[in-house]
Amino acid sequence: MQPQNMTWVVAGKRYRTDKATLIAHDEYWNGYSWEQGGRNTFLFRTPNGNFFAQYQTLLPHEVETGEIVPLEINEAVSLYHSLYKKEVPFAVAFPFVKAQDA
Repeated sequence: MQPQNMTWVVAGKRYRTDKATLIAHDEYWNGYSWEQGGRNTFLFRTPNGNFFAQYQTLLPHEVETGEIVPLEINEAVSLYHSLYKKEVPFAVAFPFVKAQDA
């Protein structure tokens, strides 16, 4: 399942998959299908540096619909690490995030 073109407005900000950069996702061949349980997650970064997740489903729209959810930087970093396929290296996706010793 490829990311669908979606536009979503949240708190006065427009999030568009066709204008954003796909950073990471969980689409991969698991031996059975590309869709993980009929659902996929895609992480994007907007041209203005905001992050959002696109959640897609193959389930009927009466049961569940796709959506876009804006993310704070820490949520985006966490999601990036949890997704299987990285389209953009971490240092490129998050150039302003510097690792600190614990």
